[in-house]
Amino acid sequence: MLDIRFIREHADRVQESTKQKGYDISIADLLKVDDERRSLQQQVEELREKRNANAAKMKGGKPDQATIDEGKQIKIELAEREKYLNATEEEFIAQLKAVPNVALDEVPVGATEDENVEIRVWGEKPSFDFKPKNHAEIAEAKGWLDKERGAKIAGARFVYTKGDLVLLEMALWQFGMNVLTNASIIEKLIKENNLNLKASPFTPILPPAVAKQAVFEATGRLNRQEQTYKIEDEDLWLNASAEHTISPIYMDEILDEVDLPIRYVGYTTAFRREAGTYGKDTEGFFRLHQFNKLEMECFTTAETSYDEHILLVAIQEYLMQQLGLPYHVLEKCTADIGRPNAKGVDIEVWLPSQNQYRETHTADYIGDYQTRAMKTRVRREDGTLELAHTNDATAFSQRPLIGILENNQTAEGDVRVPEALKPYLGGRDKL
Repeated sequence: MLDIRFIREHADRVQESTKQKGYDISIADLLKVDDERRSLQQQVEELREKRNANAAKMKGGKPDQATIDEGKQIKIELAEREKYLNATEEEFIAQLKAVPNVALDEVPVGATEDENVEIRVWGEKPSFDFKPKNHAEIAEAKGWLDKERGAKIAGARFVYTKGDLVLLEMALWQFGMNVLTNASIIEKLIKENNLNLKASPFTPILPPAVAKQAVFEATGRLNRQEQTYKIEDEDLWLNASAEHTISPIYMDEILDEVDLPIRYVGYTTAFRREAGTYGKDTEGFFRLHQFNKLEMECFTTAETSYDEHILLVAIQEYLMQQLGLPYHVLEKCTADIGRPNAKGVDIEVWLPSQNQYRETHTADYIGDYQTRAMKTRVRREDGTLELAHTNDATAFSQRPLIGILENNQTAEGDVRVPEALKPYLGGRDKL
């Protein structure tokens, strides 16, 4: 969440950014509640001082009736004010948490994802002397995908994946892990992008797939209506991406500056409601209710967080280039970056069957929006404390598999294996 002092000092900017992100939130109403909260805090403090002064009169002898009556009246008034203060603080926190992060000035203003801005294109789109199939047709013909039995067991948009598609997916995860734990590759990308960062490799992590509601809310990622599943009769929500349970790992903790950056690469199965999705997005395994994901999460100081964001995008591009998949890079507009984000970048792979690019990666620059609510701080070398910064970004979801199937398909219905994945598939050229 944002600092209320920042909101007060930049109320117009925060209101404008909130509107540009598509949120119907009144900053003026929030500030009124804050005014009331601060007034009540002052009243409570004054009453507590009176209570203490009255209690002092009670000591050392029998108090007179006026002192006793005064004490009773103070107790009644204090209880009443504290009750109002607690209710007002709850309302204040609820409204404060609803205010989205302020978008950076460089973020394009837009009302829908159609207004995201293309900033780079890489790779050559494949040409075929046959009509290319979509990934679902390729996988089903090979016996790699079984949606009917998946639906029978779990409902629509749950699938069984089998055979070589499973091996291909496992190869993808291992390849991603090997790249991200290689300090030499990280150092190379830092130098190529002129970044002022340490070349610390990523630490592999297997996070929980669930989080308590208060924890999930602190990350700014709990989306009840469109995205997140709740476990019935439990104070637990299923994660919708690996970073949702990695980012709060240091909740209520202090990190030492010397240990930063802390970089994690985490794998988990994720769950999303995907409300409102229809059409081609429901074919095959493009947008399922259950999917696997390899995610990057970084903890940094304020000075290095932006460079860390640039590094994460560079890693994503490196991974896609190693797979030989044509893609473009988008600067996400205000309406598409999400509530906790100050900036966002998407990478989309070319899909021949749709004759368009579709999203495979996203990189979120968040700053201290999450760590303020999570109370994750950094102890600087001079002993001072300040909020840590967070960044997260996709390493791989299952969607690059779709890009591999479609861009590497043959007329015979086989799929050529990218060079980078051959070592993890016994050197096989085709699947």
